[in-house]
Amino acid sequence: MQLKIEWRSDGKLWVSKDNTDTPVQARCCFPWSKSKSYISLRDKEDNEVALVEDLTDLDETSREALELALIEAGFVMEITGVISLKEDFEIRSWHVETCQGKRHFQTKLDDWPQSLPGGGLLIRDVAGDLFHIEDPHSLDESSRKLIWAFVS
Repeated sequence: MQLKIEWRSDGKLWVSKDNTDTPVQARCCFPWSKSKSYISLRDKEDNEVALVEDLTDLDETSREALELALIEAGFVMEITGVISLKEDFEIRSWHVETCQGKRHFQTKLDDWPQSLPGGGLLIRDVAGDLFHIEDPHSLDESSRKLIWAFVS
């Protein structure tokens, strides 16, 4: 089965598969640490039309279209420091420094950062945005103290 993925004049990402054209949205699947693998292409009813196991399996045009779609779908902000971390009723408020600048976000108090196989942490805020700490041990001392409960 050969997939063809392209942006069309309607501004949508389209997949051509088995002589059928379908507008889709790209969604990264777990693990998020492998951002170029396991990408689900879903129709407007959120049904999977195709699964791209690896971007390198696609032709150049399809790969470029899908990479652009992933950028537009959202990205994971890389946390480089934790300025403050406060717990309130049902909410944990984060004030962090990222590669993109300072950010404030909130997580539910019972939503703990997820440990990744490579040793990093993945944090999903209440809006569904993702934040990543590549190596919690490499953060400055103040940041490490604030996140000590999340680091194994």
